[in-house]
This record gives sequence, C-alpha cells and structure tokens, in this order.
Amino acid sequence: MKTLLRQFGYPVWLALIVGLGLLHGLHLSADFPNHSPWPDWAKYTDEGWYANAAIRAHLLGHWYEPGGFNPAVAVPLWPALVWLLFCLAGVSIVAVRGLVVALFCLNLLLVERLLRASLPRWAALLTLTLLVTSPFLFAFSRLALLEPLLLTLTLLALWLALHLPSLNRPNSAALLLGLLVAAMVLAKTTAVFLLPAIAGAVLLPMRAQPRRYLRILSLAGITAGCLLAVWAALLVRFHLLQDLTYFFFINRYPRPQTAAGWLASFGWSLHGTLWIDPFLMPLLGLLLLVWMASLRQLWACALAQNPVFVACLLAMSGMILFMAAQDHTQPRYYTVVAVFAVLALVQLLAALLRQPGRLLRMVGSVALLVSVAAAVRNTGQTLQFLLHPQYSWADAARALTASVDARPGSPRLLLATSGDEITLMTGLSAVNDDFGTDLPERRIRRSNPGWFAAWNDLDPAILAAIHRSYSLRQVAVYPVMDDPERNRLVLFRLVPRTPEPGSPLTFAALGQILPKDHVSIDVE
Repeated sequence: MKTLLRQFGYPVWLALIVGLGLLHGLHLSADFPNHSPWPDWAKYTDEGWYANAAIRAHLLGHWYEPGGFNPAVAVPLWPALVWLLFCLAGVSIVAVRGLVVALFCLNLLLVERLLRASLPRWAALLTLTLLVTSPFLFAFSRLALLEPLLLTLTLLALWLALHLPSLNRPNSAALLLGLLVAAMVLAKTTAVFLLPAIAGAVLLPMRAQPRRYLRILSLAGITAGCLLAVWAALLVRFHLLQDLTYFFFINRYPRPQTAAGWLASFGWSLHGTLWIDPFLMPLLGLLLLVWMASLRQLWACALAQNPVFVACLLAMSGMILFMAAQDHTQPRYYTVVAVFAVLALVQLLAALLRQPGRLLRMVGSVALLVSVAAAVRNTGQTLQFLLHPQYSWADAARALTASVDARPGSPRLLLATSGDEITLMTGLSAVNDDFGTDLPERRIRRSNPGWFAAWNDLDPAILAAIHRSYSLRQVAVYPVMDDPERNRLVLFRLVPRTPEPGSPLTFAALGQILPKDHVSIDVE
C-alpha cells in the first residue's frame, strides 16, 4: 500500500497542487471577489499606490512626484521589481498581478523546502494543499500588494537560517542573511516584527554553540544595518526624509489609552485570524493548547526545539502583536500569518499522529479530518471565485478613461484617491487627491488636472481644495464592486473657476456645493 502511494498517490496529489496553483493565474484583471468576508480597501488603491514609482517612470519619465504620495521612498524593493517587469511587459495590471501569482507559487516551493527535513511527505503535501486551496490566500495572492514579496523574502531567510550550521562558509551565509533581512525591511516595514522568527531559526540549531550563534547573528545584523543605513543616507542626500516621515505618519492610527483598550485591541487582532479560515484557525488554537499542556512530554519538547515550528509561532505572534500595537486590523495583513499558521497546524497534527498514546493520536486524527474537510470546502469556494469572475472595477476604469479621451478640451490628468490604480489599469495619468506631503490645494494647482473622480460622496476638505481653482461638472457614475462605501465611482470635469469679488473663501464655505457646480452626490 505504501509503495502504491509513493508511486502513484503522491505524484497525482502533487499534480493537483500544481494545477490549483496555476489556476491562480486565470482572470487576473477580474475584481477582488465580491461579497467576500474580507472588507479591505486595498482592492481599490494599494496596487497602484505601491507601484506608482514604476508607473510614473515608464509613463512620465520620472518616478518621484514632488509634494505627492511617494511610498517607494519607504518601501523601494517592490516598485523596483515592478519597474523591471514593466520594461519587459509594459505597464499593465495583469503583468503586475502575474508577478504576484508567480511569487505565490515560489512561496509554495519554499514552504515545501522548509518542511522537507522535519515532516513526512504526506504532511508536506497536506500543508501545500491547505495553502493552495485557501480562498483567503487565493483572493489576496492575486492583488499586487507588498505581503507576497515580504513572505518570499522571509521564507528564503528562514531556509538560509536553518541551513547555516551545515554550510561550509557560514560567515558568507550570514552576510547573505543580512542582505535578506535588509530586503525584507525595504519590501515592507512591518518586517521588523518578523525578525525574532529569523533569530529563533538561527538560534535553535546552534544552541550548543552560543559564541558561533552570536558571531553569525552579529554579522547578519551588521550587514542589514549597514545596508539600511546606506538607504537612509541616500534619502538624506536627495532630500526625501519628509516623504519617509509622511509614510509613517499616514500609517499611524489612534491607539488605546487604557489597559482594557490594549487588551481589546489584542483580542481583535486574534479574532482577525478567523478571516484566514473559520475552521482551521480555531483548530490551530486548540492544538496549541494541547501542545502547551503537554510540554513535559517528549513530543511537545521536540516541537519546542524544532526551529521551523518555533519560527512559525514567532512569525505569527510578531504580526499579530503589530496589528494589536497599531490597533488596526486589515485582512491583507493576515496573508503572512496565514502561511505560518498552516505550517504550525500541520506540524502539530503530524506530531500528534506519531504518538503512542491513544488519546493524542485520536486528537491528531480528528485534526487531520477537520483539515481535509476544510481543504475540500475551501477548494469549492476557490473554484467558485474562478468560475464566476466579475470585471466591474476594470470596466469602470476603462469607461472613465474613454470619457476623458472623448473630451480633449481638458487636460488628460485625473485627480483621485484611486488614481494610481486607474493608471495601472488604463494608462490614464493621475494625481492622488488625498495623500501627499503638500496641501491638496497646492498639489492641485501645481499639477493642473482636468478631471476628478470620487467614491460615492465628496470629502469637504478635498472639495474645498478643488474650489480654490475649479468648479465641478459631474459627467458619469460607474457601479463598482460591492463595498457600500465605495460602490459608485463618480467622474467630474474640472472647470477653471475665478472667484468673484465677495465670494466666500473660508474652508467651511468652499467645502460645500457651490452654485456653479453640477453635482448629484452629497458631501460626506
């Protein structure tokens, strides 16, 4: 039976995994799945925001917008990769999403490499199955966000950390590890919360050699610190520190002021793991409780000394603590947690199934059945997403661009919070009306846009900034996706406005609909 499984069962299983992974690359221009349980505004904005340096470099000849929103200053690695991609494929949302799907498939391979030494083959394949069938990961692995690249670099760093003791040149490998750590931070700044996982993966194989561990960790730390210091020096040299400061400013949210508030924030961060999977995540929590209650037993102690398992726990904890500290949970943040949670889950159930005690084996068997059932259920939901793609966002962007091109009298420049996303989809040049180091009215005067797009209603601050120079003429309304706060994209033509003598100039007055405006939506 085992021979048949090795000869036929495992190859077929692996082929199914590969096939499901490749299916992630279908319908890449489709909407994020509508009516999903994951309310994340990243599907409207973040792909364009974090690629805007590469988009500008190809379409406009410069990557930097003075006074605008320039996230590439803080997280330059992704826009650099996207710029290289655009050199080959041109500016396209399908191309950049294809790159993310390729990273997802690479991450599956890296996961298999991490587990090869510590788990039987069936457990490694089960891990890959749970990852490739996850509707949560399917939805977010097809958006061009920062998390897939961060996950790739983290898995590479963990793989290198685990193999450091067996390498002929550990010092050279430590320098490479430092390079990967620096790349992680430059890919997404939240990578600092994953560094304990890397340090733990280095420590456990070398716990009997503390001096060697400290030397290697110091080399890696110094390398990473020097590379990040060079980047910081470049920002100072080119006067970009204001953009870096602004990047962290807009990502700062109100924090709790009491112990009860912090506890509630941590609770919500833990609760957010249910976004990953409403069955597998509670199962993981129960198995972790069993493991902690059994720490005096040999199997639990062996897991506690397993560097892959410990790194998974540290990575999950780091990301959850980050979200608790920010008091700001977003589904996309859990894509990193999801991978390490599945790895930890399968390691726990595989360890339980190997135990001589009937009760522990029964717990492991039940966990295995729940995992298989969850994989079957998730496969069905993922296939539903694939079989019923919708294109309202892409259609709206194309229709909006066609409306602009049909009226050549106004400058072909769009003012919109989601403008970078529209540029990525259609090539229409855009300026962000909401984010930037300069005041909105200064950015508007400097850029001289001809068009403005808003979601559902008008923001009084943006409206006041527009009214300094323009009146609004509503042109069209486009239905987009399912978010009740962002399901109508409204296009306006900007008509130059000369304030009349005695006309109101206060912020409160300009932040309202003026007589010369033609607008059918409300000010929020």
